[in-house]
This record gives sequence, C-alpha cells and structure tokens, in this order.
Amino acid sequence: MTEVIPATNMLSVLKLFLIPVGGGIPAGVMLAQAKGLAWPVTALLYLFSDIVLAIAFEPVLRLLSVICGKVSFLSRFAAAMKAATARSVSHFSGTGAGPIGLIMIAFGVDPMTGRASAHAAGHGFIAGWAIAIAGDMLYFAVIAISTLRLNSYFKDPNTTMLIILGAMFSVPLLVRFIRSKRLQRA
Repeated sequence: MTEVIPATNMLSVLKLFLIPVGGGIPAGVMLAQAKGLAWPVTALLYLFSDIVLAIAFEPVLRLLSVICGKVSFLSRFAAAMKAATARSVSHFSGTGAGPIGLIMIAFGVDPMTGRASAHAAGHGFIAGWAIAIAGDMLYFAVIAISTLRLNSYFKDPNTTMLIILGAMFSVPLLVRFIRSKRLQRA
C-alpha cells in the first residue's frame, strides 16, 4: 500500500518555493526529500510557484509598461532596455530576441527579468511567461539535482544548503570575472 503524503507537507514546500530569493530552491528540495515527496511532485510544486509569480507580477509589469509609455524619460529608458535586451539575447540565439535567448535570460537571472525581456521582445502574456518559466524550470532542475547529489555526499541538509547557496551567488560572479578577463585579452 502506498503512503499518503499530507497536504501540509506539500504546502510547506510550496511556501519555500514562493520565497522571492534563491534560497528557496535548495531549502524546498531538501524539505521535500525529508517529507517524502517524489521529485515529480516537487517539480510540479515549483512550477505552481512560478504560475503564482506570473499572476502576481504581470499586473506590475503592465503598470510599468503603461507608465513608461506616458513619461518621456521612462519611454527613452524603455527603448534603451529593449535595445539592450536584443543585444544580450543575440549572444544566445543569433539575431533578435528569440525564445532560446529569452529562456537563457530567465535561466541566468530570474523569471521576472525573463518575462520583462520577453515583454520587451513583443511576446504576450502566455508566450512570455512560458518562456520565462521554461528558463526558471531549467534553473530549478540544475539547483535541485545539484542539491540532492551534494547531500548524498554530506548527508547534512544545512551544510548542503549553505554550499549550494554559496555556489548560487559566487558562480555567476566568477563567470563574469572570467569573461571580463577574456574580453580584456581580446
């Protein structure tokens, strides 16, 4: 007979995923494992947290878009952001702000930035959030797998989470540093 997982276990994991800082992923993954949640359930909870984020963030994005259209300084700023997004995305997908490049923005930064970039590239609500969520789910997969694998070596959730959190903040800085050194040499 299969064991029934209480809804409170899933709710506690979902709450960690809803935290707007990166620490929610390793903590949520470790809690899900401790509570006996299967990985597909954990992934679905994270997907649901992204959908909640989309519903909460979209009105803010739309309001900012309307305000930017009415204020000349902000209009120029929005045009500059659109151009910067197109340039940064072209590194991933060739020319223009294609879906793969936008997914990589969401993967590398966060889903709100991915959605804002998709909005600037002309993608609507559904396509824009699908792009942003796809990038964020890839990020979730990398962090979740890393957390679980590392914990199999340390067998201490607190140590595992600290190492993963440290890597989440330091690896992007290290990558930027290495890229800037390469650009200086070129």
